[in-house]
Amino acid sequence: MLRESRCQLADISIATTEFGSVSDSDYSIVYLHGWLDNAASFTTTMHAVHQLNPKLHQCAVDLPGHGLSSHKEAGNYYPFHDYIDDLHQFLAILSPNKLLLVGHSLGALIASCYSAAFPEQVAALIQIEGNGPLAESSEYSLSRLRGGITSRRRIRSKPARQFSSLNEMIARRAELNHVSAEQIAPIVQRGSQPAEHGWQLRHDRKLQSDSLYRMSPAHADEIRQHIVCPQLVILGSNGYPSLQQVSDTLADVVVLDGGHHCHLEQPEQVALEILALVNKI
Repeated sequence: MLRESRCQLADISIATTEFGSVSDSDYSIVYLHGWLDNAASFTTTMHAVHQLNPKLHQCAVDLPGHGLSSHKEAGNYYPFHDYIDDLHQFLAILSPNKLLLVGHSLGALIASCYSAAFPEQVAALIQIEGNGPLAESSEYSLSRLRGGITSRRRIRSKPARQFSSLNEMIARRAELNHVSAEQIAPIVQRGSQPAEHGWQLRHDRKLQSDSLYRMSPAHADEIRQHIVCPQLVILGSNGYPSLQQVSDTLADVVVLDGGHHCHLEQPEQVALEILALVNKI
């Protein structure tokens, strides 16, 4: 049965959902969700994996500032490098088992960088709608820096949005993410809370500020080339166009029907791909 857990890191409390037991399995599958999503992003996939192999230990994480995890201190704007430190702390506590990382979007970025930096820790990697760290030409460095700073000012001066009902929030997210209300509802439910005039999102609003920095293509290539474990990239047929040509990776590539949240649309197929990789390692 799916259960809720918490883990205390050095300066933050992390919420998780889990199937199975560390002691009953040789493998731990750790799921890392995308930006402004949460652990519920993988609930249907975890159920599908559990039905096929109930002995496997699975754990989906609410990244800091998301879902039911704590928010970081007021001055922290969640640069992605800090997520790698958070993940390293978490994994040291979670499990001594062989580790399979499954990341979607932002989660794929984090998982890929961690797999390259700590190859001894990761037995296999799956990136869903992701292929290593985001990168752009250095000519955009100053415009990105300026844009990131001004976005912080905009967020500080703007009141949090409130919705009239939970159903309104679900309908809005379904429209934005091009999935059904039923598919997105668990993420919205976990990531929202009652407010004075209705409902509001639970995540830390600072997450919505633009990044101040992005790696150069050379930096990103170096990281991708140092992922030595078996790996798979899963793309949606209608996902992000920039990912459709995956030529600079050593990973196998599978394309599923669906968009950027193809794991919500095809959880059984994603579960089969996860178990195929578990068998490979």
